[in-house]
Amino acid sequence: MTPFEKTGGLADVAGSLPLALGRLGIKTLVLMPKYRNVPFTKKKLSENVTIRFIKQEEFFNRASLYGNEKGDYADNLERFSFFCNEALHLCKETGFKPDVVHAHDWQTALLPVLLKVKLAKDPFFNNARSVLTVHNIAYQGQFSARRYEALGLDPELFSMEGFEFFGKINLLKAGLLYADAITTVSPTYAQEIQTRDFGFGLEGVVHKRAGRLRGILNGLDYGVWNPAKDGAIRETYSWKDLEGKKLCKSALQKRCHLEVNKDIPIFGMVTRLAEQKGMDILSEICDEFLSQNAQFVLLGEGDRVYHTTFRNVAARHPHNAAVFLGFNAAEAHSIYAGADFFLMPSYFEPCGLGQVIAMKYGALPIVRATGGLKDTVIDANFPRANGFVFKEPSPEKLLETIRRAMAIFEDKKKLALLRKTAMKADFSWDESAREYVKLYKEITS
Repeated sequence: MTPFEKTGGLADVAGSLPLALGRLGIKTLVLMPKYRNVPFTKKKLSENVTIRFIKQEEFFNRASLYGNEKGDYADNLERFSFFCNEALHLCKETGFKPDVVHAHDWQTALLPVLLKVKLAKDPFFNNARSVLTVHNIAYQGQFSARRYEALGLDPELFSMEGFEFFGKINLLKAGLLYADAITTVSPTYAQEIQTRDFGFGLEGVVHKRAGRLRGILNGLDYGVWNPAKDGAIRETYSWKDLEGKKLCKSALQKRCHLEVNKDIPIFGMVTRLAEQKGMDILSEICDEFLSQNAQFVLLGEGDRVYHTTFRNVAARHPHNAAVFLGFNAAEAHSIYAGADFFLMPSYFEPCGLGQVIAMKYGALPIVRATGGLKDTVIDANFPRANGFVFKEPSPEKLLETIRRAMAIFEDKKKLALLRKTAMKADFSWDESAREYVKLYKEITS
């Protein structure tokens, strides 16, 4: 949960949604493991929102959250089953009697099962209902069947109607089957995960529970991401006055040792370096598009093969490409603020926040039509356009779309209109939070 610990979009949701719910009068207790870098065990975040951290040195006092360079931690099943049980115990201990237990991804997918099975007769939880949000169905929490005993549940639950998945334990599958409601982080992704291409083997389970499934688009915390108030960028600006963005662009060019020239478009990218993000199709066209009048700035970390690939891209194009491996929040803000365009050629993207952040900062997103990218970006060929969209995940289509963006960059009037539309778009949490409240009321009435 931001700002305490983060690895991906789930942290942004956990950091923003409770506060938005709190503004609507919903009292929320957030429960999270006390990872190494968290200095306290309890904190009040707003009038209606408190966070408590569950401490267990052996499980959570580690350098990373879920694994290290060797892979996932071998005891993740024990770590997160402990966390789920302890979370419910802490509710009872503190007297916080929940109407809704909202779980996120495989790490807490055990919660709906515990409420329906282990605590079914406990009067403290007898009216509690569960919501499971799937941020990325590719990550399911699969473990060897030999370790099922660690869950402390009836062996009969290791079946096709429970945890069993091709002979393994699958925590996400069980959560999907037992949750009172299931959400995903965009309407399109809710449809996609019911198909073989995007369901990662769980499409049948999701389809079976489609009546309980809803896609609610993630919001963006404009308290953090707002160029009019952002202290991490060279100069603040808004859609009404873009002079500050020009200064941010030249500052980014200087920082990256690129030619300082307002007439050269900068293509920015802040991402996890993984195949899912379309890094392979981008790498195939880098030489071609960087041989033109364009600059490219990348910030990210991930698979080592892409570390090497993009280091080599920067080495081959030292005058118009800069690659920063790792993650630095201030660098991310400067790229969003300085870039003219923002690349997200993902194979799949459950929601994505990068494209929404980019819009706010006037960096027009170039995206593939999938998941939340499809739900938020309207192509330049259509009314109310705020970016560029391509369908087929191929190097050729990505290059074609980049060329379209470069052509519009030369048409300053059209570029200004697109940028203004993008920056004025509202993807705040308020509307999404109201959707969650509506769902909570439906399952508790």
